[in-house]
Amino acid sequence: MSAKLVLQTDFGLVDGAVAAMYGVAYSVDETLSIHDLTHEIPPFDIFAASYRLYQTTGHWPAGTVFVSVVDPGVGSDRRSVAVRTDGGHIVITPDNGTLTHLARYIGIRQAREIDEDAHALAGSRESHTFHGRDIYAYTGARLAGGRISFEQLGGPLPPAELVRLPLGEVVVGDGEITGTIDILDIRFGSLWTNISADSFRSLEVDSGDFVRVSIRENGKLRYQNQMPFTRTFAGVSVGEPLVYVNSLLNIGVAVNQDSFSELYHIGTGIAWKISFGKV
Repeated sequence: MSAKLVLQTDFGLVDGAVAAMYGVAYSVDETLSIHDLTHEIPPFDIFAASYRLYQTTGHWPAGTVFVSVVDPGVGSDRRSVAVRTDGGHIVITPDNGTLTHLARYIGIRQAREIDEDAHALAGSRESHTFHGRDIYAYTGARLAGGRISFEQLGGPLPPAELVRLPLGEVVVGDGEITGTIDILDIRFGSLWTNISADSFRSLEVDSGDFVRVSIRENGKLRYQNQMPFTRTFAGVSVGEPLVYVNSLLNIGVAVNQDSFSELYHIGTGIAWKISFGKV
């Protein structure tokens, strides 16, 4: 039986790019089970692609093949790689940092550098701008369909040599914990931090207690307030802010039924530091 194939890109759905990837995959094996992680990664945002893989892969059966194509360096000398994670999932992607979060939080057991000439769609090598279709979807479908093995993709590559993006660190101080705002819960504008619920417990904060929240961008204070730590959004009135544990068991900051990021013009990335202290 074929493994599942899951696609992630920054292509959007306004043209035929994603449909072409589906078509190539089905031309390899019409029985494949193909699914979308998302095609709404912001254009060229490798960090977001890395985070969404971390957010998602562990909920899929071991053996699932993920194809992630956020590839601003398409056609350049950047490598194409396939990895097997410690959770038993396979990811095919450019080696441009897309595997950063999986490497940090899940673990990468094996890596292979894909031989692009040997594993490209027939007749596609004159074009060098759509590897998502011509190499990644094609190779992912052949792998998920059992037409090739992981070992046949190319030579072994030490996982430590994979390109990694910088990630923020969590610092626990006296009565305060500081981390970074990694990404947004996009549709609702909540802030997702890199501070785990386990680390947050060092503050000895219980549900209903108030915490001091400070947000800085490159050292400049952009927001400061006190708000409750609650189990649910309904723990505060509509329009009120809250601190909570998100679905990845990290600390989030939100406004009940509004967008915290839009209201207060808060961004994401390692330049955005967030601190919590018990009131």
